[in-house]
Amino acid sequence: MKLEVKANCPLDGFKPCRQLECAWFMKVRGNNPNTGEEVDEYGCSIAWLPMLMIENSQQQRSTGAAVESFRNEMVKSNETSQHVLMTTLQHANPATKFIEVK
Repeated sequence: MKLEVKANCPLDGFKPCRQLECAWFMKVRGNNPNTGEEVDEYGCSIAWLPMLMIENSQQQRSTGAAVESFRNEMVKSNETSQHVLMTTLQHANPATKFIEVK
């Protein structure tokens, strides 16, 4: 059974949607984050919110993964730089003893 959604406006006492006469009626173009299907249609901003929130969450997860990856690379780079610095200092003054921090 397919459900038919009525085009009633929750902002206007559930009267029929005014469509292009309403500033909240807009065109969305892109891909549906749930199905991957291409979307290119007009609709109510309120009705688009769930799909846009899902897309936003996916983008935030992607950003979080990129930041974590960048952090890991910076930690490795800092450890390498610290090791090079300690080695250089020991070769410059062999009498000095350094405690290596890990």
